[in-house]
Amino acid sequence: MSEARFDDIRPFYDKELPVVLQRLIDDDEFIRAIARQRFGRIERFVAFAAHPFIRYTLKPQIKLLKSVKIIQGKVKRYISRMIRHTTDGFSVSGLEDLDKDAAYLFISNHRDIVLDPAFLNYALYKDQRETLRIAIGDNLLAKPYVSDLMRLNKSFIVKRSVTAPREMLSNFKTLSKYIQHSLLVDNNPIWIAQAEGRAKDGNDKTAPAIIKMIAMSKSDEESFSDFINKIKLVPVAISYELDPNDRAKAKELYILEKYEKYNKSKNEDVDSITKGIKEYKGSIHLAIGTPLKGDFKNAKEVAKEVDRQIISNYKPHPSNHFAYRMLHGDYASSFEKTKEGFRKGILEKREAAFTKRINDIPEKHRQFALSMYANIIENKEQLEY
Repeated sequence: MSEARFDDIRPFYDKELPVVLQRLIDDDEFIRAIARQRFGRIERFVAFAAHPFIRYTLKPQIKLLKSVKIIQGKVKRYISRMIRHTTDGFSVSGLEDLDKDAAYLFISNHRDIVLDPAFLNYALYKDQRETLRIAIGDNLLAKPYVSDLMRLNKSFIVKRSVTAPREMLSNFKTLSKYIQHSLLVDNNPIWIAQAEGRAKDGNDKTAPAIIKMIAMSKSDEESFSDFINKIKLVPVAISYELDPNDRAKAKELYILEKYEKYNKSKNEDVDSITKGIKEYKGSIHLAIGTPLKGDFKNAKEVAKEVDRQIISNYKPHPSNHFAYRMLHGDYASSFEKTKEGFRKGILEKREAAFTKRINDIPEKHRQFALSMYANIIENKEQLEY
């Protein structure tokens, strides 16, 4: 298969940067978005001066962006600053057990649109490993400048908006071929979510359809099991102590249960991304599993093993146990292990703060917010028994 077949979904190459960066400078919506971030609500009143000024200041800066690696270095500094200002620390486990020179297919639970792959990328970059090519749905790329920005940072496009069955099948086959090409030819790791959309209820479940799509590039002569072993599929569990979007997710879950339909507002995804980046998240842990090996007969068996590793490796935070207690009247037995390392009195203060956070959510939405935090404890207990 010619690499040209991937041109409309793959990340940009270094040689394409000058054209793409100039296109961004010329994009009025992109300039307006930067102005809104800098000037807030008064942007429309100062646009006549602010927009030309932003273009003027950006032009010399983009001339320095001569490679994707340079761009990712700037992103890494931004992530470092975000970790300092909006978290109580970011920790990683399991990365040391992976071959530094191998390309893995990381399949992750999905809680935040942008940050889930960004934190894994940050860990890889800091450990001087090849960074990810990140799967992102075209539903998040409604504006051309957003698509350009994501593809500059090594994202590739999953075409979800297509509904015609034949075209959908063709797109998925191309996507599968691209993933295999990236892993086995380019030796570049991939990040993909375990299911379409975030797990807003806190139940991390792998969709077998994702595994089936990945396996579409398998040759007729190759067994399903051999293919899964070959692509080095590694489950990843990311856990946030606090979710900046918990209130919005709880509201959506309430509406879905009550009316069986939820209509997303125009800028909802952008607002969710912004809140996820800017607001406090507590401690964050990234647990990297082990490459899948064994005799897998079908996608359901692979999905089951991915789920087992994600739930098993997921590091619960005190917030998960606080929510469990608020729902069930007592702590789970695993709380004894989670509370180790906290000084006396600290957990009580955290629980009081978490209780206030939940009580600030409208009463009819609270049950959903609590379940969002508590479900991982219940899932871990079920896995152990």
